[in-house]
Amino acid sequence: MLGPLCVGCCAFEVERHDPLCGAPDLWRLLGSAVCRSPSDRRHRLAIADSKKLKRHHSQRATGHPLQHLERGVLSFCRAMGVQTADDVALFDHLEAQVPSQPWYDSSTPLPLAHQAVELDLAAGVLKRAMDAAGVRCVLMACRMIPAEELNRQVAKMGTKASVNLCSVMWRIEALWRGWPESHPRVVVDRLGGRIHYRRSLSVCFPGARIRVLAEGPALSRYRLQRNGSLLTVSFGPHAEDAHLPVALASMIAKYVRDLMMLRMNRFFGSRLPELKPTAGYVADARRYLDQIGPLMKRLRISPSRLIRRV
Repeated sequence: MLGPLCVGCCAFEVERHDPLCGAPDLWRLLGSAVCRSPSDRRHRLAIADSKKLKRHHSQRATGHPLQHLERGVLSFCRAMGVQTADDVALFDHLEAQVPSQPWYDSSTPLPLAHQAVELDLAAGVLKRAMDAAGVRCVLMACRMIPAEELNRQVAKMGTKASVNLCSVMWRIEALWRGWPESHPRVVVDRLGGRIHYRRSLSVCFPGARIRVLAEGPALSRYRLQRNGSLLTVSFGPHAEDAHLPVALASMIAKYVRDLMMLRMNRFFGSRLPELKPTAGYVADARRYLDQIGPLMKRLRISPSRLIRRV
């Protein structure tokens, strides 16, 4: 209900892999550095669906709520040679444009939940594992859609699902343009219950020839060809459980959103010291809006600029 809609993306190059054998298992290839469980005894990086990582923290109620998201995201940044002293540097690396609303006009020193040296050590282990496996993380990105823009796009397109799909297609086009000779293989977590994507692909890629490779409840896969360049796109349920890049993209989106909510809470909290922070989800967001309502009127903040209508 509050905060931006965030769409995460990341891309890897894998040297020693035959695409005919299916998608590479990066959890296996990078097994000395990464795992799926935040309770790993070897203290490897937990790369998993962001909701599961947050749920694990809620159940344990120990440590900082962003500890697993931050460790994974910032360690991958450091393994790419990118230092992030604050969220401004992180957003720059992620090509994430911060909305211009005043409640987002601040910055947060990073890391929040770890010592920098801890992340440097984890990144070093990760970099060695990637080098040994012939794996490179070549892109980490996130698109932020603030409430005002989201409301406007939903009014134009009809549904939030259409906005999500448009954002995904925009990112796929950017990946294809970035690696036209490499035949990128893109995996997308299924958008709601949607199974058929051919029509949407034809609208977004009007000059491409599209071949349906699979279309069903378990998998929807398409091969696109344009000017001699190939692209394969797959949509599937729970893709973050099957593909490490999708899991990492999920973590990127969630971490960015939570950092943006820190900015929002800082803005309103500095003016209402008794205000309890919110994560922005519906039930608690209503409480938050009730408390900041008079302040919004004084500051002449239109609800449509702050509140997501879907």
